[in-house]
Amino acid sequence: MIERKLLELYRRAMQQRESAYAPYSEFQVGAALETIDGTIFTGCNVENGSLGLSICAERVAVTCAVANGHRSFLKIVVVVSPLASPCGACRQFLSEFFGDDASIYCFEAGDPDRMQTWTMKELLPDRFRFRQ
Repeated sequence: MIERKLLELYRRAMQQRESAYAPYSEFQVGAALETIDGTIFTGCNVENGSLGLSICAERVAVTCAVANGHRSFLKIVVVVSPLASPCGACRQFLSEFFGDDASIYCFEAGDPDRMQTWTMKELLPDRFRFRQ
């Protein structure tokens, strides 16, 4: 059985997925993260005709949180179909704000029983760090 807070994050990410702007790939993604104080921030992917300018749902959620003064996060939920892990750019971006032991959850859209989870360290074991 999925814990209550995780289910809430899943539901919020599912809602955000519906707002995704993905006319090129049709790959809609929603994300919801929980800050250290329990605040939730969400995001969806936003594509652009110049695909390199597209932004992933995970990065939207993090930038919303940062813009609101938050810097410490507990976990993030990503909802996508088919089930997939965060892209390399998101892994590096998330590693800036999530500790090595932070939980990253990816759910199949519409099926909270289909989920994979990793720690940040598992997703990006040798991340780039500007200062060691």
